[in-house]
Amino acid sequence: MENTKQFIKSALSRRNFLAGAGTTAAVAMIAGCSDNGTITLPVLPGITPITDADILNFALNLEYLEAEFYLRAATGNGLAAADIGASAGAVTGGTKVTGLTAAQQSIVNEIAYDEQQHVRFLRSALGSAAVSRPAIDFNAGFGGAVTAANSLSPASATLPLIPTAFNPFGSFDQFLVGSFVFEDVGVTAYNGAAPLLSTAGITAGYLAAAAGILAVEAYHASYVRTVLTGITINQGYTAYPYALFANRVSALRAALGGGNETPLSGFAAVPSTVATVGASSIVSADTTNAIAFHRNTDQVLHIVYGAFSPVGGSTPTAGVTKGGFFPNGLNGNISITLS
Repeated sequence: MENTKQFIKSALSRRNFLAGAGTTAAVAMIAGCSDNGTITLPVLPGITPITDADILNFALNLEYLEAEFYLRAATGNGLAAADIGASAGAVTGGTKVTGLTAAQQSIVNEIAYDEQQHVRFLRSALGSAAVSRPAIDFNAGFGGAVTAANSLSPASATLPLIPTAFNPFGSFDQFLVGSFVFEDVGVTAYNGAAPLLSTAGITAGYLAAAAGILAVEAYHASYVRTVLTGITINQGYTAYPYALFANRVSALRAALGGGNETPLSGFAAVPSTVATVGASSIVSADTTNAIAFHRNTDQVLHIVYGAFSPVGGSTPTAGVTKGGFFPNGLNGNISITLS
């Protein structure tokens, strides 16, 4: 990975990276793919061209969010001052999850460490171009997600409502649902960008770095999905409804961010006597080829901002610059919804 860092640093110093044949591929990386896998090229007002540093900084914003969530759940504290930049925004909410078994604490610690290292890796690769941590609000982000998820209909009408007192830092079970909010988004975001890298970007080490981080995020996502479904199978949906709460979150992400979702066991409640889950409920992938889903940056922004139009509706809207987990928006040039 040290070699990859050096490759990326070298690439970042070449400000003409997007010139010529590389421009289309790099801008396409920002767009990601459409739902049918075709490349889409958005117009980004006032930003010409989007650089490789912009792409990495978009990823860094998301890694800040994940690292702060997991570190606070594991230790009660967030990123160190050396890891957040000179003009970092404040973080609201987030406390250590108590009552964990030794095994549960180890898992939370490991994921927290991984996300911390992702922040450090990207900041090192970007050097002086790295953006500072944006303001993050877990209270508003999770509160808004619960309200929006509970309001969705009819797709999630048969699922139990998530309690309004839901607190992802309140217990291990709630923590799992909170983790579910983030992990699949990270996987789809990295997967949406990787296939669109130019030859220059691949040579510079982007593909290797994106694939490595994607793999770790996928391990995290699969752990969360496996534990939720495993406990549910053991206890039943009535006694342990957290997988169904997660499916409300899945329905919300689908409404906000392109529909690229695999619920844990379908959107209908399964009787507690049925000790099984549906196909592709642990791995979030399409049912035809078992290929992991992708999202473009616009779809990711809609999810982390909670961007509906109208408010409470299910149609995404353009021009949203902040909201949800990011009260002041993301830092960097990729920070506004386009559709």
